[in-house]
Amino acid sequence: MFDLTDVRYVKRIVVGSNNPNQMSAETQTEEARELLNRCLNDSPRGRILATEKSFTILQIGEHQVVLQWICYQVGFNRKPAWLNE
Repeated sequence: MFDLTDVRYVKRIVVGSNNPNQMSAETQTEEARELLNRCLNDSPRGRILATEKSFTILQIGEHQVVLQWICYQVGFNRKPAWLNE
């Protein structure tokens, strides 16, 4: 059982485009997914505490563009040594 009182470090990972002025490339999205997978599988293993989901609809000329992103808050018992800020 996971106990929230043991969480000492929280990492926020955004997957997708959260800034309409700076579109994220597919490589940035893939890097965020790889970081999330590493946080959930490597030692010390993190747990998803919460998720934020959002989208924005932009009108660019005659076209509509939808920006979507999901933010994961991953909690750890201690900060992983391999996680550099």
